[in-house]
Order: sequence, then C-alpha cells, then structure tokens
Amino acid sequence: MFEIFQNYGSQLWSGFGYTLLSSLYALIGSLVIGTLFALFEISPIKPPRVIGKIYVEIFRNIPLLVIAMIFYIVVPQYFAKIDGFTAGTIGLTIYTSAFIAETVRAGIESVDVGQMEAARSNGMTYIQAMRFIILPQAIKIVVPPLGNQFINLVKNSSVLAFLAGFDLMYQGNIIASTTFKTTDTYFAVGLLYLIITLPMSYLMRYLEKKWSTEGDEA
Repeated sequence: MFEIFQNYGSQLWSGFGYTLLSSLYALIGSLVIGTLFALFEISPIKPPRVIGKIYVEIFRNIPLLVIAMIFYIVVPQYFAKIDGFTAGTIGLTIYTSAFIAETVRAGIESVDVGQMEAARSNGMTYIQAMRFIILPQAIKIVVPPLGNQFINLVKNSSVLAFLAGFDLMYQGNIIASTTFKTTDTYFAVGLLYLIITLPMSYLMRYLEKKWSTEGDEA
C-alpha cells in the first residue's frame, strides 16, 4: 500500500480532492433541498404537500446510479452537455436530499405541536415560527440520522467513478488496472475515504452529546 502512495500519490490525492469537493457540494445542496421538501411535506397547504411527497417517493426509490446516468447521458442529448463530475454531483445531491427530507420531516413532527401554537399566538407567522422555533429544535433532534446520511453521501460519491468523474474510486480503478496491485490500491482508496468519513462521524457524535447536554441543563 505504501508503494502505491509513493508511486501514485499525486493521482490518489487528486481523486481525493474531487471526492471531497463533490461531497461538499452535494452535502450543502442536499441539506438545503431536503429541508425545503421536508417543509413542503408538512405544509398545511395541499399542493406543496403533494409535491413534497412525490419528490421524496420518486428519488428515494430510484437507484443513485440511474439518477446520475440520466444527468450524464440523457440530459446532454436534449439540453446541455454535462461532464461526469457535475452529473454525478447533481445525482448525488438529488438522491441524498430525498432521504434528508424524510429525516428532517420526522424531526419537525417530533417537536411538540404546542411550540407552533405558542409561537403563532405570540404574533409569529407560520414561516417565522418554523424558522426560529421549530427547525432549530428539529435539527438538533435529527443530528444522528443526518450524520449517517452525510457519511453515506461521501461513500456514495464513488458513483462518479462510473461517469469519469475523476474521483477517488475512479483514480483507484485506473491504478489497479495499470499495476494489477488491486489489494494495495483499494486498501489505499479505503484509507483515504476514512480520512473524510471518520472526522464527520466524530463531529456528529460531539454535536449530539453537546446538544443533549444543553437540553438536560435547560
């Protein structure tokens, strides 16, 4: 494995950079989109509620690779050309956002309904109450499952390898097929994935413990 790093380190670290960048873009995008559709799902107005449920059910039940391939192959034929990195990142964002939407929705629904009623009775609009009262509490509640989704997102970013996305798995496949040292290569690739996922795992545990302690003190 050390020989792989010595001879192909620059190639692996380049793939690491693409994986990290794609994961960061998808993490931010999926959190924003997922939260939006979670709000749609619990909306008191029927059309947004229906749209939210349809979005979640569709993209939660289609394989990630299929979604990415649609953006990589189908979209360029009819709309605009998209490279593998962009197509994979968009697919990853959309796919993950469906799961985040369900996670955030469950968190919102676990907040006592009296919180919303109290906020509305004090003159807040529905949007203000959701933004300042309900969502902050819901996010704290769903930190553990959100953390799992973010870690899965990083691992799922390997889908870029099928789209020539220059990510870590893509570079690993090239190195393995060139050197025939598959064991060492994929051990090296696995180690680099751990460099991303382990800190995220510990961060989520820290936040969960911190917010749980603050809740007990309150």
